Amino acid sequence: MNFADLFVLAQRGLLRRPVRTFLTVLGIVVAVASMVIFLSLGEGFRRALGAEIGNVGPDLQVTLAGNESSSVFGSPIPDVPLENAARFESVASELGIKQVIPYILTARGSFSGQGYLIGGYPFERVPLSDIYPNLKLLEGRLFTPADSLGNVAVVGAAAAKNASLKLGSALRLNRDVSFKVVGILKKGDGFTDSFIFVPFNALAKGIGIANRATGIAIKLNDAGDARKVATALNARFTDLNAKTQGDVLSILDKAIAIGDAFRFGISLISLIVGGLAVANTVMMGVYERTREFGVIRAIGAKPSFVFSLVVLESMLLALIGGAGGVLVGYLGSFVVNFAVRDLVSVSIAAVTPRLILLAVGVAAVLGLFAGLLPARTASRLVITQALGRN
Repeated sequence: MNFADLFVLAQRGLLRRPVRTFLTVLGIVVAVASMVIFLSLGEGFRRALGAEIGNVGPDLQVTLAGNESSSVFGSPIPDVPLENAARFESVASELGIKQVIPYILTARGSFSGQGYLIGGYPFERVPLSDIYPNLKLLEGRLFTPADSLGNVAVVGAAAAKNASLKLGSALRLNRDVSFKVVGILKKGDGFTDSFIFVPFNALAKGIGIANRATGIAIKLNDAGDARKVATALNARFTDLNAKTQGDVLSILDKAIAIGDAFRFGISLISLIVGGLAVANTVMMGVYERTREFGVIRAIGAKPSFVFSLVVLESMLLALIGGAGGVLVGYLGSFVVNFAVRDLVSVSIAAVTPRLILLAVGVAAVLGLFAGLLPARTASRLVITQALGRN
């Protein structure tokens, strides 16, 4: 018998109990779909962060060295002394530094749909378009040099919607400080949609911070020199840590990978349950078809053929369920993106080719291992005993 015969027999065996087969496949679909949806969150964040960081003007981010809480964009509390900006400017001509941009980032709102980031930058020296080149104005105006101490704000589209802000609205920072909205940006496809931009000095005064920043962004004459300049800065200023866009992405990718491992661990529980369901279905099929296997052996089939037949049935169950799980997971990720689109303005879930391959591979391995014990049992049946059973 060839593979075609093997496949026909496996298909016939599964269709003999269609309700049982359907319920088993459904269990695999749910298990694989949950894995795809969970892991698609990590894939979506990788894609969104890669695109977002690539769109940001500065080539280097500088924070304090040895502070884990400031490993990417800075500490939650601004802790970088502003005199460091002058230190970088003193070596600007030597290292090809074009702009030194201290910034403050602070989060406001909640996770109930009203969250946003407030970013303070020295717009009197560096235009907003230099820092975030892809931002476009929808209405109102951008900052002018006269706004350096003014309590004015330019608001991203998602932040404007979440905080119900319009031109002329007052954005309250705290009990004593508020900012007047003078510009609203067009809706884009990045995290900056949830940003509210204000002048650096006004934000520092509003939150009671003197001569400190969350971090310092650096723009170079030649972005291709980013790694060389970062190495030079780290060698000269050992109390600081300069990171390229690639470094930032690497750090974020590690954090996302940890989240992926956690989400996969959760999915593994449902995958194990699905695997047990496959093993149970195939084992029951073996007991119900003992006589059939005896006939197959009697007409010349080897034990390896019976073993392969049962394993193939198990893998077919798992692969059909895996394919269905990928489809349901894709639809689920679409629903997730639709639900949060207005809140974060990015697609936080993405079903990528490598995720599809992972899901199908996990389903195949699941089917293989679930079928090994039933296949071993079927291949070791004694022909005379098998034929004698009703």
